[in-house]
Formats: sequence, C-alpha cells, structure tokens
Amino acid sequence: MATKIRLQRHGRKGYAFYQIVVADSRAKRDGRFIEKIGSYNPNTNPATVVLNFDRALYWIGTGAQPTDTTKSILSKEGVMMKNHLLGGVKKGAFTAEQAEEKFQAWKSGKTAATDAVKSKLAADKAADVKARLEREAEVNKAKAEAVAAKLAAATAEETAEEATEETQAEETAE
Repeated sequence: MATKIRLQRHGRKGYAFYQIVVADSRAKRDGRFIEKIGSYNPNTNPATVVLNFDRALYWIGTGAQPTDTTKSILSKEGVMMKNHLLGGVKKGAFTAEQAEEKFQAWKSGKTAATDAVKSKLAADKAADVKARLEREAEVNKAKAEAVAAKLAAATAEETAEEATEETQAEETAE
C-alpha cells in the first residue's frame, strides 16, 4: 500500500485549516486516513504548525511520500533534515551524536530566525498603533482648536451685543 502524508481540509469557506495525515494514496482527500500526525493553520501570522515530530519522522523513514505542501511544512519543522541526517548515520558518514549536534544547531538557527520574524511583526504592529494614536491626537487637537475658536467668537459676539445693549440703555436713560 502506497502511503502519502498530506493535508486534510477542515473549517468553513474562506477560513480553512488543515490536519496533516498519513493516508493511503487511493483514499479521498478528506476521507479515510491511517494516522493524524499534526495540524496546520495558515490563517495566523506566521502560520501555526503543530506536529508530532517522532511520528512524522517514522512515516518518512518507512517510505511515506509527502505532497509538495506537506514536504514544505515538514522541511520547515525539521523532519526532512533529521531524516537526511539519519540516512548519513546509516551510511556511516558520521555518528549519531554528530547528527544530533548538527540537527540541534540547525534547529536553534531556525528558531532564532522565526523569533526574529515574530518580534519584527510585533514591533511593526506596535509602531503602527503608536502612529495611529499620534494622528488621532493631532486630529483631536485640531478639532479642539476649532471648537475653542468658535466659542471665542461666540463669546466675543455676546459681549459685543451686551455692550451695545448697555450703551443703548445709557443713551435712553440720559
């Protein structure tokens, strides 16, 4: 039986998320599967991937063929790298300890890069919020100045009317 590691679609129209499953290649996309090994949500920024690393590595090692998208996901999570290093250990190119050391170095670099992207997104969002608040404060200040000018004009007009009434009252009193 030829097995594939592929995505199984879930969610509503326009807001899909996926389960990463191992299935017989003849089964329907959303049909019967052998094992669920993770999930993928492209709606978040960056996309959220939850993966059972050991089971994914087991299925890759036993010959399950990932689809293009799943291969990309597995590569980003390190399953393909780990499988490649285990192949090198089997051939005798290096020891298991060296393979684990190389994998941990790769994983730490990958984690650092991901954290940098997340922090940049958070900083951009914070800067955007700050800029919007500053623009709003400027608009509010302009509105306040306009209202103050109107009030000053109305007050000046009222005092002018009162002065006129007083002068008229004084003239009639004389």
